[in-house]
Amino acid sequence: MADSGIFRINPLQGWQRDAILKAAQVLREHFGNPPADPAARLAHDGLLEVLDPARRTVRLQKEMAEATRKLAQAERAERRARERRATDRRKANLGPPPGAGERRKGDRRAAERRRGR
Repeated sequence: MADSGIFRINPLQGWQRDAILKAAQVLREHFGNPPADPAARLAHDGLLEVLDPARRTVRLQKEMAEATRKLAQAERAERRARERRATDRRKANLGPPPGAGERRKGDRRAAERRRGR
């Protein structure tokens, strides 16, 4: 007699499967469905992931996608902040650097000399 697909992937005996389902049911009855307590929720989801490994794969993919999204948002915000600072510096007239004083050495040429005569 052939086993069902879940038993080929996850070879649990019937009593093991029943015990896991009963434990998940007790957690739901005690803490709600889904459990509101984070530790109970983690235990409940872990029990269900033992029965159905595909749930774990889906959860891990969601967590990776969320982490990637948060990282992209942080990089976008950092890039915007850099761009914002650069435009603010260009708009602000800060004047000469401190301690520079006058940079011209001599007197300016007279009007006749500027015209190239």
